[in-house]
Amino acid sequence: MWEYTDKVLELFYNPKNQGTIEDKGEVGVQISTGEVGSIACGDALRLHIKVDQETDKIIDARFQTFGCTSAIASSEALVEIVKGKTLDEALKITNKDIAEYLGGLPQEKMHCSVMGQEALEAAVYNYRGIPLEAHDDDDEGALICSCFGVSEPKIRRVIQENNLTTAEEVTNYIKAGGGCGTCLASIDDIIIDVQRGITSSPQNSSNSNYINQPSGKKLTPVQQIALIQKVLDEEVRPVLIADGGDVELYDVEGDKVKVLLQGACGSCSSSTATLKIAIESRLKERINQNIVVEAV
Repeated sequence: MWEYTDKVLELFYNPKNQGTIEDKGEVGVQISTGEVGSIACGDALRLHIKVDQETDKIIDARFQTFGCTSAIASSEALVEIVKGKTLDEALKITNKDIAEYLGGLPQEKMHCSVMGQEALEAAVYNYRGIPLEAHDDDDEGALICSCFGVSEPKIRRVIQENNLTTAEEVTNYIKAGGGCGTCLASIDDIIIDVQRGITSSPQNSSNSNYINQPSGKKLTPVQQIALIQKVLDEEVRPVLIADGGDVELYDVEGDKVKVLLQGACGSCSSSTATLKIAIESRLKERINQNIVVEAV
């Protein structure tokens, strides 16, 4: 059972701002909508704002939310915060402001406050006629979490704005890493980069060291198998295929990785070297120093 504050429960049980805003064709007034999330991923929010065009003030707001207690309470809090603010003032509202208004949220539910911030930004920029992709570079970088479609810039942003220090916290805020878990190591790398003040670039993007485990966290068996397969597919097989060979993952028993050497690699006299140098050393470097590779 989540421990919710009284404010969260109050807004969840008695929301006053659910619904849409009907466009009545009022002169000098414009309605805009921002939408984020996905029902398939568990949470979705559609925020409607009514703006006075002369003053740029938000004179009313409503929300439609599919989600949990925190999602609904965060949406209600967001609406109460933005009413009466100008659009520029609204863009300064962060997910921390939403969480503080609620008296706090469980760490595992912080993504609900982030969703509110993103919906507000989308609504404001839609009002201004600016396509989301033209102002938000969150989706322009390398895709880190394929399960939830989260890019490297978005992960960097939430780390910086909320002073996050662990991959688990990142998952709590934007769900990245909450699916298959293969991107957790990449998230750890990004956290280290942010702490060191390293900005995102093609040279230090997730492609080079995406598998390293700098935090020393122990992977689950499913995560480790997924990472092993990823290293084989992206770093080992292309090299072997170029020489007429190939490798297929056969089985994983703890730290013992069994592979099938195929093509030229299967009959090559240096197949032992291939196992130790091309495969085992790479898996040790990227995943776990205790890994031992055997051919079957």
